[in-house]
Amino acid sequence: MRRYGKNADEEDVRVRPSRRGTRPRTHRRPAHEDAAEGFVVTVDRGRLTCLVEDRTVVAMKARELGRKSVVVGDRVAVVGDLSGKKDTLARVVRVEKRRSTLRRTADDDDPFERVVVANADQLAIVTALADPRPRPRLIDRCLVAAYDAGLEPLLILTKADLAPAEPLLETYAPLGVRHVVTSVERFDEESVAAIHALLAGRLTAFVGHSGVGKTTLVNALVPERRRATGHVNAVTGRGRHTTVSALALPLPDADGWVIDTPGVRSFGLHHVDPSRVIHAFPDLEPGAAGCPRACGHDEPDCALDDWVAEGHAEPSRLYSLRRLLATRERHEGD
Repeated sequence: MRRYGKNADEEDVRVRPSRRGTRPRTHRRPAHEDAAEGFVVTVDRGRLTCLVEDRTVVAMKARELGRKSVVVGDRVAVVGDLSGKKDTLARVVRVEKRRSTLRRTADDDDPFERVVVANADQLAIVTALADPRPRPRLIDRCLVAAYDAGLEPLLILTKADLAPAEPLLETYAPLGVRHVVTSVERFDEESVAAIHALLAGRLTAFVGHSGVGKTTLVNALVPERRRATGHVNAVTGRGRHTTVSALALPLPDADGWVIDTPGVRSFGLHHVDPSRVIHAFPDLEPGAAGCPRACGHDEPDCALDDWVAEGHAEPSRLYSLRRLLATRERHEGD
């Protein structure tokens, strides 16, 4: 007779074998302590090309990563077939903590963030002085994204033989942004050397409107890895997208990387907290301590007006801050 309750013993316990076996379920994931360190150089249709030691390995994202994104610039842990041979496939099982994350949204009303690149040190904003015409609002937006991500901006102006650079440079002089001015389609050795020196030892993401010469510049910097280039439409004044995926390339004769990204026609800033932008203005930031709570720095009682009037910072710096903050309220085509 089978007994139940407190009078039952182990002989009264009925055990039903599991259809899936007797192995207990667990939420513990393998540590993958033997995983190799990889660096993601490009992502294409779910396949991740990683640099592992001295070879490239194609991998896929492991299921345990869930919806976590893996982007160019990520440092990852890779297991499986790491030979790099044709038709082999490894697995990315872990994404290491990112030093920086450059993000954008499709527009200012889009809450979905897109990670452009991870672990970059600086953002090279490439813009043409003509053909197509400069778009200062787009430059401003890229600057805001760079400051928000903690990246040092670098402004590269191309096609200087078609239009003067001084008017645009005067606009950004108060920001103290480093800049390089280059000529037309073929970059001369002096310009390439100057840009090369600013990229050495750093991981630099290149962004810019289609047709400004961004990929042409990347090809000049890394000539052995040439990418396809496009042209500017004579009717619309817009370039054609030829770079369809981001690609990291090692900078020759220097400990640095350049990341060529697809051309952009918009740079949404929905993800940016305006209160973080002032961190890029160390001469103005102390003055913000006297601002009212949630100050947008463009209000009548903003303490920065008195801070500048007392001589702690140049008026042009406050103007630049407010111009950048206002970019979230403007359209990129302005």
